[in-house]
Amino acid sequence: MGKFNKTCITGTAATAELLLGALPHQGAEAPLDAVLKKAGQAFGGERCSRIFMYNPDAIAMWFYEKHRKLFVPLEERCSLALKMLSVFPPVTPVCFASMYSGMQPEQHGIREYTKPVLRARTVFDELAAAGKKIAIVSTAGDSISEIFLERPVDYYIYPKKEECNQKALELIREDRHDMIVLYNGNYDYCIHRFGPEGLPSIHALKKNIAAFNSIYDEISASWAQHNTVLAFAPDHGCHRKFLLLGDHGINEPCDMNIMHFYSFLARKK
Repeated sequence: MGKFNKTCITGTAATAELLLGALPHQGAEAPLDAVLKKAGQAFGGERCSRIFMYNPDAIAMWFYEKHRKLFVPLEERCSLALKMLSVFPPVTPVCFASMYSGMQPEQHGIREYTKPVLRARTVFDELAAAGKKIAIVSTAGDSISEIFLERPVDYYIYPKKEECNQKALELIREDRHDMIVLYNGNYDYCIHRFGPEGLPSIHALKKNIAAFNSIYDEISASWAQHNTVLAFAPDHGCHRKFLLLGDHGINEPCDMNIMHFYSFLARKK
């Protein structure tokens, strides 16, 4: 068994709440101090006023380390890279429930690959109660489209990833939301059919990085008056299975260890 990362994705919820001026909700685990510190430095002590969470699915830390050159365009736009630990089991609804509730699966209640509406309190509930406006953009039928329903959030659910990405760029230009979450499941789709390193999977990963870069560029142009935190935050990793196919869900570093990347875009004065 290899070495597991120590910083859990559960710290994401409290971090977002504190960045936007709300107190972490009860049950949420401790925030990511490295993100808060970097935001303070980047924004000169001013408050963050926008958060964009880009959630590509199933990108493992081992893949990042092995194919580092693919990530250069992403790293050029980010000033903080964090080695993160997913939750067990590392499957999509469990992981995103933990990321945005700040709780372990035993606490929030989704403990397997099912997609009920999450009843635990989340960052979306807390920020909405603090008067913040939130948008969730995702493909229909996927976890983020289903487990976070029935909240005071603007939902934009589309059949295709490309429609989601275009809508996210449109929402940035409209500048009506304090927090936007965008999910892309194309890499996860490909790894199950072609393996984590198959050519279609590599192509999907490149599209994820290109999507992030487009978001970065649009934020730079349209949110120039805001201090913005932009994150590239996958939910879990993956591994090769049966020689060619890929999978995830085991308690091993290949599935549990991931990388999160953060950009801090200070407002233009």
